[in-house]
Amino acid sequence: MTKSDRKIMEILEAFDLTRCAHSAAQLTGVDEKTVARYVAIRDAGGDPTGRPVTRPKIDPFAEKIEQLVEASAGKVRADVVHERLVAMGFTGTDRTTRRAVARAKAAWKAGHRRKYRPWIPDPGMWCQFDWGEGPKVAGRRTQLFCGWLSWSRFRVVIPVWDQTLGTLVSCVDMMLRRIGGAPTYLLTDNPRTVTMDRVAGVPVRHPDIVSMGRHYGCKVETCEPFDPESKGGSENTVKIAKAVLVPTSANLRPEYASFAELADACFEWCERVNARVHRETAVTPIARLAIERAYLHVLPERPHALALGEERIVESDQTVRFGSVRYSTPDGHQGTRVWMRVVSDELRHCSDEVRAGRDHPRPALHAGESADPRRALLRRPVHRVAPAAEDPAADRDRGRVPRAGRRCASLAGGGRLDRRHPDSGQDGQGPRARRRPGSAEGRRDPRAGGDRGPVR
Repeated sequence: MTKSDRKIMEILEAFDLTRCAHSAAQLTGVDEKTVARYVAIRDAGGDPTGRPVTRPKIDPFAEKIEQLVEASAGKVRADVVHERLVAMGFTGTDRTTRRAVARAKAAWKAGHRRKYRPWIPDPGMWCQFDWGEGPKVAGRRTQLFCGWLSWSRFRVVIPVWDQTLGTLVSCVDMMLRRIGGAPTYLLTDNPRTVTMDRVAGVPVRHPDIVSMGRHYGCKVETCEPFDPESKGGSENTVKIAKAVLVPTSANLRPEYASFAELADACFEWCERVNARVHRETAVTPIARLAIERAYLHVLPERPHALALGEERIVESDQTVRFGSVRYSTPDGHQGTRVWMRVVSDELRHCSDEVRAGRDHPRPALHAGESADPRRALLRRPVHRVAPAAEDPAADRDRGRVPRAGRRCASLAGGGRLDRRHPDSGQDGQGPRARRRPGSAEGRRDPRAGGDRGPVR
């Protein structure tokens, strides 16, 4: 049993006093062989209080462990290393292997640690953006588009429903117009909406993204794959925005009742953060943005075509189809092209006159109602039928519409347009209505000629 340092000093002191191992052992209460061992260590120039170092069983395999850690770039697991060492004759436990692998990984990381240097960007050069998972609104997932202007540290957070290409271009347009100009470079990740493929390590840009960059005067750049640290500004914006805007038990934020409430919360958070003094620059981002706007490019008056939404043609009955549902539009757009997109809880459209730069409002389809096109929550168009000059009571009792009123589907009256054709009446019969194969009017007497009417 190893003695304490104080006990060892008492043994040596007793031996110096008596010059006899037997007498020193009696004075200190230990065996005389213990006295002789500590005296021999001291006379040989060693440290009597030092602990003996035993060579672990894994030392002969230390070189193999270092080779595995180096080949895997410090990612190999200890259980995999232990299996290989056992096959090579190692008889120790897996605990010994885990400790040896941990030491080898720490030594490898010390020699391959990433070097960080302060990044001082030029004003008007770089703007980063990224996506983050937003809170659920009425059980539906949302996404947070987070932008970060590098020099001024100005942040923009926009909530949307998805990450499609049209939504991305619309968010970029909104971000640039909120900033007040376009930088030289837009830096983002490598989603399929931006980078379609990589050939020999060179990213292949999506042609629509290239068209968007040419429209706004920016060049879209992407970071290295699986390296989010190369765009740390937008990554930190996503992290902070999710910590504040997504309801959790840490921030005690309640659930959002509507999408408009989430949009207001994002706008208020951006206003508060951009008006706060930045720790690095000691200036508010909104004050630095006023300086940086002098270095930004001027934005075009019209947004990119993809930011307007999906293109549709207004039919003659003032309706358009979006998401397998037909919606009514204001009068005056028959036969023209319109662009449909979901904005918050509304499905909005803008006509070609708006895209041409004319001062024309962008009316919402049934504004104020829920407008989820995938769930078909918007109201379908209701077309009125004009009253006839005949007796309307008798026709109403029979559940039919007078023949004179079947072509007046867009006039005032009562009734709902049949979805099969805009010229149909209340009973689904009209000038172009199809007869059902099993109806009585559709059956003909096989003995009758082709010119005879149906069998009554």
